[in-house]
Amino acid sequence: MTSPNSGSEHEGLVIRDNRRIDPETGEVRPGVGKTAEEPAPAPSAGAPAPDDGLAADLAAQLAERTADLQRLQAEYSNYRKRVERDRVVVREQAVANVLNELLPVLDDIGRARDHGELTGGFAKVSEALESSVGKLGLTTFGAKGDPFDPTVHEALMHSYSSEVTEPTCVEILQPGYQIGDRILRPARVAVAEPEEPAAGPDRSASEPGEAGEATADPEDN
Repeated sequence: MTSPNSGSEHEGLVIRDNRRIDPETGEVRPGVGKTAEEPAPAPSAGAPAPDDGLAADLAAQLAERTADLQRLQAEYSNYRKRVERDRVVVREQAVANVLNELLPVLDDIGRARDHGELTGGFAKVSEALESSVGKLGLTTFGAKGDPFDPTVHEALMHSYSSEVTEPTCVEILQPGYQIGDRILRPARVAVAEPEEPAAGPDRSASEPGEAGEATADPEDN
């Protein structure tokens, strides 16, 4: 005997076939066997994205590392310039020290040339020496008639002359030597200055009739 409620127990029962393969056609049923994914909630307006803080931190670190690299590059560039400058200074100082020791020899060669004694093998040796020091940058200065310059001339003699209009080197007693703009030894010279103007006549005595002169009064006679 069937229970009077047996029919009502199966009411509302739904049977779904979730097989992906249709048993009748053998084809895959679209959308069957897959669970629909819920869409991710859209971020609210104005709210920062989850990675904004990380991106800002990375950007700050990148800027800091870039600044460090630029600073190191600038320091290295300055270091190279300073080393190169010091190297040039040391080389110039070493050359100057050597040439300073050779100046007396060059003076002797110059005096021998002036007296006509620079001949034969001695002349060839002196020419080779002067050529070598010239390649090192040594040059001479000081010529008769040059205006006197106390920064490059050393006055050993002084006189007056009517033939000059300013202090002038009239004799070169020893030539000067320099390397570039560096003075190794000033030129030793005799200097002449323009003659001083002659003093005017002495007018200490008063002229007749000038104030202070005693005159005779006619009434005194």
